[in-house]
Amino acid sequence: MPAGEPATLAESHTEMTEIVLPNDTNTYGRVLGGAVLHWMDVCGAIAAMRFAGEDVVTASMEHVDFKTPIDLGEVVVVEAYVYGTGRTSIEVNVEVRAENPQQDTERDTTSSFFTFVAVDDDGEPTPVPDLECPTGTERRLRDRALDDRAAELERLVERMES
Repeated sequence: MPAGEPATLAESHTEMTEIVLPNDTNTYGRVLGGAVLHWMDVCGAIAAMRFAGEDVVTASMEHVDFKTPIDLGEVVVVEAYVYGTGRTSIEVNVEVRAENPQQDTERDTTSSFFTFVAVDDDGEPTPVPDLECPTGTERRLRDRALDDRAAELERLVERMES
């Protein structure tokens, strides 16, 4: 993006696919959590770079629950998009689902919210474009991410208070 011009959620949208191979699994034939986190970080970073037109570094990753296991041979689909920005920071929603091509099934497995910081050639934080959501689909995705993040923060506070 040229400096000062806004960017859209759609311009950041990124989807990656991986097949779960033996090197990615534990002794139960299920994908290692660290592999999933790696794929999420890479996909989120690509979405942030597409949005900002700059290199980015990971600043934070929020709470992650592994909802269902992903088995050897399944296809992992990691999807990410920018849903918010600060001056130099980029908020990215990252969702993971597993597909079983032989059974034509898919299920949600993991999600998290990442924050990336755009950096210049010297590795210093640099401003990012403002986020625009010109279509109804983009506004719905942004609003869903904002609502999901607020709900996740509420659950975290409840856990900490109990």
